[in-house]
Amino acid sequence: MKYAIIGAGMSGLAIANILQDNGNEVAVFEKDSRPGGMIKCDRVNGSLFHRTGGHVFNTKRQDVMDWFWKHFDKDKEFTKADRHSSVVMEGMDNIPYPIENHMYYFPEDVQKSFINDLLYIHSNGGGNPENFDEFLRARFGETLYKMYFQPYNFKVWRRDLSQVPLSWLAGKLPMPSVEEMIYNNFNHVEEHKFVHSSFYYPKKGGSQFLADRLSQGLHIIFGDGISHISKDGNKWLVNDSTFDKVIFCGNVKQLPTLISGQIELGGLNEKLDELESHGTTSVFCEIENNPYSWMYMPSPKYEAHRIICTGNFSPTNNAAGKMTGTIEFTDYISKEDILDNLTLIPYSPKYLTHNYEKYTYPIQKDDTRDVIKNIKLKTEPQGLYLLGRFAEWEYYNMDVAIGAALDLFNEKLNK
Repeated sequence: MKYAIIGAGMSGLAIANILQDNGNEVAVFEKDSRPGGMIKCDRVNGSLFHRTGGHVFNTKRQDVMDWFWKHFDKDKEFTKADRHSSVVMEGMDNIPYPIENHMYYFPEDVQKSFINDLLYIHSNGGGNPENFDEFLRARFGETLYKMYFQPYNFKVWRRDLSQVPLSWLAGKLPMPSVEEMIYNNFNHVEEHKFVHSSFYYPKKGGSQFLADRLSQGLHIIFGDGISHISKDGNKWLVNDSTFDKVIFCGNVKQLPTLISGQIELGGLNEKLDELESHGTTSVFCEIENNPYSWMYMPSPKYEAHRIICTGNFSPTNNAAGKMTGTIEFTDYISKEDILDNLTLIPYSPKYLTHNYEKYTYPIQKDDTRDVIKNIKLKTEPQGLYLLGRFAEWEYYNMDVAIGAALDLFNEKLNK
């Protein structure tokens, strides 16, 4: 079969390699001049800047692990590190993450309040939360909700947490029981005891190294945006080239325009228009030396919600011994406001550069997955498939994107 892949982010690169390795002909269309999508990196003053977040590799799925290491040399090209994350609380030393397992760091009155919350939850049950706000209160209690979960997540989502549905939660957050939180506090259980508590990271080049390696051997047409995708009998025409099938890894909100008149989506067009998302402003800084990989910041004094200490991921990420990291803000923030915020943020960040990405975090509503499912029911019989974070409007990390590509191939394409 001959496939057109729209987009050379992680999803597009993964499915392109899977298809080509199984004897198919593949052409990848990428509007940028290089591959990577959200995992692209730049060198700034010799240090490595993850333009959107700080991407590392770990996975719960053995098939994803096996596929990944077919393309990379684990021992020579990667380092394995333990996550060492913290919560930055005002007037205190950093609290190890996850915060609910380290309440013994807090003053006596806070500990007692937290214990009373757990006793109440244990006696009354967690109920049946219907949204993210109710989930946080029911799972962790009012004390932690007010101190950390509400202010931190409000920064991330920029909306009343009761308006955030639960659909996106699966596999994204720790889900400890009351008994586990008590046990972990009694025994001082550290983060490295948990799933996803360690990760692999390239010794050189960061996540751009991953994109560059996965691009090797693929036919990628760079700098060529897609204005229209049309049907010619049983074939698809993409930029005047003919294909049997199309894998769309772009933004699904753009799909109706691209396939206008080819597949009737009906009322789904309006549903796509209603899809919401957040962008991210990533600010690359020199920061004070620290031992952390991620620092979560609930303080309302500044707008940033976390520091990703990418300088700690690999020594090659830092130039001339200067520690670097990426400070994340939800949505757009001007350089003037960035500089104002940096004066308030811990670890004395010194501005180097920043990047704004309009689409980074899809926001799911109660009907979002049904909307995407119904679009697939219309496009897949015609040979057009959706894959990726914004094609499927799912909060995919890198490993989940690879897993989705494997599932698409095994369940639908390799038939």
